[in-house]
Amino acid sequence: MNNFCIAAMQVSINVCICPSRCIKIALVHDLAECIVGDIAPADNISKEEKHRREEEAMKHLTGLLPEDVKKEIFDLWEEYEYQTSLEARLVKDLDLFEMILQAYEYEVQEKSPRRLQEFFDSTKGMYLFPQG
Repeated sequence: MNNFCIAAMQVSINVCICPSRCIKIALVHDLAECIVGDIAPADNISKEEKHRREEEAMKHLTGLLPEDVKKEIFDLWEEYEYQTSLEARLVKDLDLFEMILQAYEYEVQEKSPRRLQEFFDSTKGMYLFPQG
């Protein structure tokens, strides 16, 4: 998580968007997983059901907080979920990159190149941040 937030901060500075917002989104984007787990495509759960479960988990988690903090964290999570800002799109792209970096590290560690190719393939055409 720390490397992910540092990457969000550094890349956001380089592309002139709000670093603190990127860091906040990076910190909250996967909070629901502490309740629902990391739902992967292999789990055969629809996007709608995944979202429903994660939204319920976020409502539960944020419901334990003071109203102002609750609203900020839930709003940041929704911003990421719906990709409504450049910061959210950058964090999504970094999340995809982190996934393939981890897959690469596993392949190197296990000396089994291309064993996790499906993780690399799953990111094709998925990057959202504008390039130019």
